[in-house]
Amino acid sequence: MDTIKAGIAGTGFSAMAHLEALRRIPGVEVCGIAASSREKGEEVAGNMNIPRAYASWRDMVQDPEIQVIHNCTPNALHYGINRAVLLEGKHLMSEKPLGVNSRESAELVRLADQSGAVTGVCFNYRHYPMVSQMKELLQTGQPGKVHHVTGTYLQDWLLFDTDYSWRLDPEQNGPSRAIADIGSHWCDTVQHVLNKRIIEVMADLKTVYPTRFRPKESVETFAGGSESGEREAFAVDTEDYGSVLLRMEDGVKGVFTVSQVVAGRKNRLSFEIAAQYSSLAWDQENPNALWVGKRETASEDWSRDPGLLLPRSAAMTHYPGGHDEGWPDGLKNLFLDFYARIEEPRRKSQFATLKDGHRIMRLIEAIMESHKEQRWVRVEEE
Repeated sequence: MDTIKAGIAGTGFSAMAHLEALRRIPGVEVCGIAASSREKGEEVAGNMNIPRAYASWRDMVQDPEIQVIHNCTPNALHYGINRAVLLEGKHLMSEKPLGVNSRESAELVRLADQSGAVTGVCFNYRHYPMVSQMKELLQTGQPGKVHHVTGTYLQDWLLFDTDYSWRLDPEQNGPSRAIADIGSHWCDTVQHVLNKRIIEVMADLKTVYPTRFRPKESVETFAGGSESGEREAFAVDTEDYGSVLLRMEDGVKGVFTVSQVVAGRKNRLSFEIAAQYSSLAWDQENPNALWVGKRETASEDWSRDPGLLLPRSAAMTHYPGGHDEGWPDGLKNLFLDFYARIEEPRRKSQFATLKDGHRIMRLIEAIMESHKEQRWVRVEEE
């Protein structure tokens, strides 16, 4: 097998997570990185033993030796970089969102179809073994017909009005924050597990801190900001919190809540599926467990063990039962799936495509419209 050479655009949290996961993928070599400046890129390349730092992402995209680009830049840069990668005919793994609106994401889908390259969006929660187990269990028919789904995605990294990151700036992050940043993950994961699309939404959103106080020195995402230091006030108009009623295909209904101001909740993506004969519940902060609720017999707590899981889910498990796997391993599973598709284009895959990412953009826009107009809004289709 020939080595596949990858380049990473960005040097923040997502970029470093991609780098670590890629170094666990057989046959893949991270050969280059592009930062906001050549100096920054050279610093990271030196620290992380990456052979090449580029003066710009454009130089990396145009390098004929680089076959795959991982786009881990701030949201406002995603569309331009993704478009350039697709026009070069290179494989693309983009952090979400694909762009800042569905017009941009629609164009990227069109370009991806024309390019013939393998393209994906980094919705990594699909690739946890116990999430896959839920999907496989539902496919067996044993839980019965699904009635409804409920869940949350809760964090606390913006709990204080002194917490700050670039994600609070609509110019860099886009017009939605909590819904787009974490609600998109919840929606993609649940739609994937149920194999059903959300078709209509009713949303209620809230900005908890219309005014925040940012440090005059920049901070990384999740770094916190409650420490002392010189600060300046700035206005915030993106949501800290949101609850969304939803209607899915086949009559399934549900509701989810997202918030970035819940003390003690670090990264709690959770959902519970209520079906005819049993319920299924999973929590990302306890990722190796799956709760199966029963009425006429005792409910069950399942632990991640490859010897006990259904085949596709067992293949996502790399260590024996009792050897916990978590967030980095889900990202590794995503990239294993993605690069296997590059090696074998006809292979059936589980990762989110650009079409999936585009439909999530449509869904986010429907949620924002619903909140603004305080009514049910149907998710637009192409």
